[in-house]
Amino acid sequence: MKTLFQYNWQVRDDWFSWCETVPEGDLLKSRGAGVGGILKTLFHIVAVEYSWICDITGRPDLDDDFEAHASLERVVSLSRTLHPVVGDFVLNWTDSRHQEKVTVYHPRTGQQETFREGEILDHIIAHEIHHIGQLSVWARELGREPVTANLIRRGIYN
Repeated sequence: MKTLFQYNWQVRDDWFSWCETVPEGDLLKSRGAGVGGILKTLFHIVAVEYSWICDITGRPDLDDDFEAHASLERVVSLSRTLHPVVGDFVLNWTDSRHQEKVTVYHPRTGQQETFREGEILDHIIAHEIHHIGQLSVWARELGREPVTANLIRRGIYN
């Protein structure tokens, strides 16, 4: 599980670097799928990861208003600001917590749901990988090579 978080973080940073070569208009353009466009998707990945960790730890969540972060620099800064909290939690998490239950309140719906911590962490991993696939499709639509999704050759297992 920790390995896949590290993988996601590396790929996310690669996408941030990739975005530096793309005109801002292309990053902000609505793509008609997922949560919107390239930059909005990267923001969504960061915000959702942090939000789930806040649910587990009882920390206050962030305001997930994209408009307050609608530039590459702001999304990268947000990711780097939140990463120490997420990273510390993930790297110190133990398998003994896998079955621990967490009740999550959804302010938009007013409903509560209960999940296991391991289920939430697995969801965070799958969620980011799903959206990375969308980014790859949009990169090709722009005529650009997407970031590699390969787990191999990233040095994670060294």
